[in-house]
Amino acid sequence: MKTIFKIVLLLIVFTNYSCKAQQLVQTPDDINKLKTNEQQFLTKPLKNLLQEIKPEIKTAFGTTGSPSFFTFKFLSPSEINQKVTGRKQVSFYVYVKENFEWNPEKRTKENEFRWTSADTERYGNLTVIRIKVIERLEN
Repeated sequence: MKTIFKIVLLLIVFTNYSCKAQQLVQTPDDINKLKTNEQQFLTKPLKNLLQEIKPEIKTAFGTTGSPSFFTFKFLSPSEINQKVTGRKQVSFYVYVKENFEWNPEKRTKENEFRWTSADTERYGNLTVIRIKVIERLEN
């Protein structure tokens, strides 16, 4: 009886470990899944949405006003400036309920448009109200 109990317990632990949920966006091409599953992120903190994105966000920019939103890209500013014919540029915009301060002049030159873990700490509790995804091919 003890052996059966140990085996069942071991199977439950193994199954639980193996069934960890994958992130929603595995590659930049999966970004449309954010818009498709937008309802699961609305009225939730921005950090919940960012946890579902596996590819590194290399460029970010905040726009304050009404509405306030963040623009995120998977390309660095130098990669964006290099024109590559046929390359797909993916941007997604996350509109937030609260106003926030975003001042690129106060950021260091190398982190002026980079999304950092400090940004996640600072802006992660802002409430998501809309997600917009734009994909375009470079000519």
